[in-house]
Amino acid sequence: MTDATEHSEPWGSDVEEMMRANEANWDARTPVHLASRFYGLAPSPDPGPDAAPDPDAVPDPDRWFAPFEWEDLGDLDGRDVLHLQCHLGTETLAFARRGARTTGLDLSGASIAAATGLAERAGADISYVRANVYDAVEALEGRRFDTVYTGKGALCYLPDLDRWARTVARLLRPGGRLHLVEFHPLLNALGPKPGAGEGPELLLRHDYLSGRGAVRKASSSTYTDGPPVEGATESFEWTHGFDEVITAVVGAGLRVERLREHDELPWPRWPGMVATPSGWWRLPESAPRIPHLYALTASR
Repeated sequence: MTDATEHSEPWGSDVEEMMRANEANWDARTPVHLASRFYGLAPSPDPGPDAAPDPDAVPDPDRWFAPFEWEDLGDLDGRDVLHLQCHLGTETLAFARRGARTTGLDLSGASIAAATGLAERAGADISYVRANVYDAVEALEGRRFDTVYTGKGALCYLPDLDRWARTVARLLRPGGRLHLVEFHPLLNALGPKPGAGEGPELLLRHDYLSGRGAVRKASSSTYTDGPPVEGATESFEWTHGFDEVITAVVGAGLRVERLREHDELPWPRWPGMVATPSGWWRLPESAPRIPHLYALTASR
């Protein structure tokens, strides 16, 4: 496995090239994720490097949602819901199962193909569109939605949050809502695991605030189990602090209605995390309480 991280220069003409690299990387990640236990699609407890996804497996979409998300989203029956950066569509399925007229959009053609197959397998009527988020208005031919949802681990692949928020505003009907649920900037700053020779304490290892450009990563593994990534292993991520997210949303003319911080995750990120009644994970009672996720609801 190779793994490297470095900072690129701030904004410039290379951003489009970075986005193309991310598209290729997510195309390469897709078969890995389809073969992973993480997404519940692996054919056995230990799929091995040459395993194919189970052709009959259907993921449990509810496992990716905290209970408060459904409270914030409200009744979706008969509503038009757009899921931006949907990847395999594992969360998108949950909206369709609650009666929403559901659309998923993603940069990766391989992800869209996989999501379409999973929806067919689940008997869900979901429309999937391959497009860059910034091109969503044109790709969706001016359609408007009651709800635009973007989920965990999405914003870090977007270089320009102001443009993203303006796009979301154009996708919403009057009175429509953005529901954003993301990993907390503090969680990302703490890093996923202790460094070499360090103890189990959680230490700040990465930027909390933006301003130093894209972070280049090159790795043959992803956040899941499964076989190594083949081919396009390079990707780029951007750090976005609370201030940048909220300023972008307000600047696009959206009204923030609720902001939550939550101390659970859908999987154990660090050693020693304990299972909760919801089936998610949090740090033990002996550890400080820190936010792992945040959720923002804003209306047009």
